[in-house]
Amino acid sequence: MARILGIDPGLVKTGWGIIDYSESRMRFVASGLIKPDSSLPLASRLVLLSAGIKAAIDEFQPTDAAIEETFVNKNAMSSLKLGHARGALMLTVCLAGINLSEYAATLVKKSVTGVGRAEKNQVGMMVKQLMPLAKFNSEDEADALAVAICHTSHAKSYLKQTATV
Repeated sequence: MARILGIDPGLVKTGWGIIDYSESRMRFVASGLIKPDSSLPLASRLVLLSAGIKAAIDEFQPTDAAIEETFVNKNAMSSLKLGHARGALMLTVCLAGINLSEYAATLVKKSVTGVGRAEKNQVGMMVKQLMPLAKFNSEDEADALAVAICHTSHAKSYLKQTATV
């Protein structure tokens, strides 16, 4: 069995979701939202993102992690700040010794909904269809669960190796 941490990165709010995956079956474990105070300096917000994802890692002990890749915004500064958030989250995951994969937002959406340009509400509805027991309170948590689901589709050979160890 693999326990997968999916991450939907953001500087304002980062969603995370954890699923168990075994023999082509997915089971919802947990999800949450990390929301640093936007009035804090950038460095303080990055520390809070790192601490939040570390707390989820410590509590749920994932074996794998997947994060959504940065998409380029029209506003270059927004893309740069998102890159800072992703970097802090990626470093935290890797320092915990967890294998990390990256997936484009369009691939995540296509893996879950069948459409690469699906709206956030469509992603949430499909996550609920795929895992009826999933409990999430935000679109960011649903997106994080979708990243974890995408990982089950695109990292199958690795997950099979993990499941037999």
